[in-house]
Amino acid sequence: MTDAKPWGEGLRAAWRRARQRWWVRWGVDLAVMALAALAIMAWQTRNLPHAGTPAPDFQLRSLSGETVRLSDFRGKPVVLAFWAPWCGVCQQESSTLSAVRRTLGDRAHVLSVAVDYSDEAQVQRFVQEHGADYPVLLGDDALRRAFRVNQYPTLFVISPQGTIAQAAIGYTTQAGLLWRVWRSG
Repeated sequence: MTDAKPWGEGLRAAWRRARQRWWVRWGVDLAVMALAALAIMAWQTRNLPHAGTPAPDFQLRSLSGETVRLSDFRGKPVVLAFWAPWCGVCQQESSTLSAVRRTLGDRAHVLSVAVDYSDEAQVQRFVQEHGADYPVLLGDDALRRAFRVNQYPTLFVISPQGTIAQAAIGYTTQAGLLWRVWRSG
């Protein structure tokens, strides 16, 4: 008879010793949280247009009265944020969009599309109250359906070629948004 432990018992003992180190515990916990966050993001965006598909073109009026077409912005990445004036998370993300616009300068475009609003005055109040210094376009249900948006905020990063590169639902940090733009090419 041998006193050798089965392979699985030795592995479990080594794992117990490793878990006694704080950096191993934290590393495992952070990895599990990151995987959970990625799974939630994938589930939330499952119905949005997928990366690599052409972004639906549109022609909308901005709050300043200009006519804006998405296709006019080809050649640089475009951050396209769909929001509603009554959305609390959208209110928090407004300053992030402004910061990203300032950080990116002329390397990318930041556009937002107000949808699900009662009247233009409600959108104007949102822009004034939150200091939105990025272009605000007045969207409609047809555009919301074309992009399959049914939660706010919903954000797309459009590649310089006009295809959807990234999509996210919910609050996105400045670092997360800049990373998505950088990945879009």
